[in-house]
Amino acid sequence: MFDLMARHWWVLAVRGAFAILFGAVALIWPAITVWALVVLFGAFALADGLVAVMLAVRGTTGAPRGLLALSGAAGIALGIAAIGWPGITAFVLLMLIAAWAVATGVLEIVAAIALRKELRGEWAYLLSGAISVLFGILLFVWPVSGALAVVWLIGLFAILTGAAMVGAAFRLRRLGHETAGRHGMGAAPQH
Repeated sequence: MFDLMARHWWVLAVRGAFAILFGAVALIWPAITVWALVVLFGAFALADGLVAVMLAVRGTTGAPRGLLALSGAAGIALGIAAIGWPGITAFVLLMLIAAWAVATGVLEIVAAIALRKELRGEWAYLLSGAISVLFGILLFVWPVSGALAVVWLIGLFAILTGAAMVGAAFRLRRLGHETAGRHGMGAAPQH
């Protein structure tokens, strides 16, 4: 399983890059309207959901495939709903984002725990999940009424989560190279 994840480290890096890009857009345009926020979030959730479903179908992560597929399907459904219903209120959007953040965070924590025996440094993936869960809980407990505050919170969350994902991906890549080097994989055949 570790070898499979190490070969596909870039998938996690791409997911992280999309999260960082989404967060940067949210922070650069703080006066963004609720409608534009809904569309941006919908596109992000849709893309993340599609990647998660692809990973579940291919079995390229250590996460349980059923949970990954369920999380991906939820992201796709949330993305479609957000894009198809742009008149959504800030409060409802906030609650949808909170639920999505908790669900994806729990999945990332489960994956990190499942991989702890096969992957050193799973802390980055665990951290990504913990940040996501904490963010979701804070949104449920402290609903922010202003669209500007929502944009800043979402942007910060996306950047932190994306950075943790990219960090985990490059650590996974490095550990994969180290493991391949120790086992003589990738070395040229001797004649």
